[in-house]
Amino acid sequence: MDSYDAQIVRPGGAASERDDRQVAIEAPVSIEFNGIGYAVMMATPSDLEDFVTGFAISERLVEWADQLGEINVHSHEKGWVIRANVASEKAEMIFERARTRVAESSCGLCGLENLELVAKPLPKVSEHPPIQKQHVFDALASLQDHQPLNIATGGVHAGAWIDESGKIACVREDVGRHNALDKLIGAMARKNRLLSTGFVLTTSRCSYEIVEKSVIAGATTLVTISVPTSIAIERAKSCGLTLISLARPDSYLDYSQG
Repeated sequence: MDSYDAQIVRPGGAASERDDRQVAIEAPVSIEFNGIGYAVMMATPSDLEDFVTGFAISERLVEWADQLGEINVHSHEKGWVIRANVASEKAEMIFERARTRVAESSCGLCGLENLELVAKPLPKVSEHPPIQKQHVFDALASLQDHQPLNIATGGVHAGAWIDESGKIACVREDVGRHNALDKLIGAMARKNRLLSTGFVLTTSRCSYEIVEKSVIAGATTLVTISVPTSIAIERAKSCGLTLISLARPDSYLDYSQG
């Protein structure tokens, strides 16, 4: 976090005040695989080993954390650099994507030359029982307690994993909603824990990429605090992902039942 001084301005003739505000850090994070610059993301520079692991899984460069070589994180005057290696058979994919993906958002769509890739079939989600609805409400009620960065700044997203007993077992934060989910995916993979035994909860709206990343990482149920997009619902239905959105303390929408 960084601290910045700001003036508080109120309506009418109220006197101005000064406030020292804690602000979440957003910095360029360069990701290199096999010595090739693959992407530059704007992210919160915390849990970067988890971030690059989850990112590599989301990009389908690896399936498991142990398929990613040693991770090296370096600070730079202009940001951060993460370096890691993947298997040689993925090298061609790295070269091709790096050619078009110089710098973009973490959505995973910008720079794609072939729009058919957007509709590439997702792997079918494994058969799974419905989660207990009380687990959703309990997780929503306690999530804020697991978000120290958001408590301090009020400006970051979270990706959380709730285990089969309904307890929040892992949380990662970032200014980017996709980055927070990638960090969660990476953290779980590095702990050899399966997303399919519980459910994923994100503080963001449910867009195409949130569904894609969750399914590729092995999740069977996704809960988002905000609304879904049309393609997110369609993609979730196409692969059997249970999608719950607009999750609030008193209700949620279950699109898998629609």
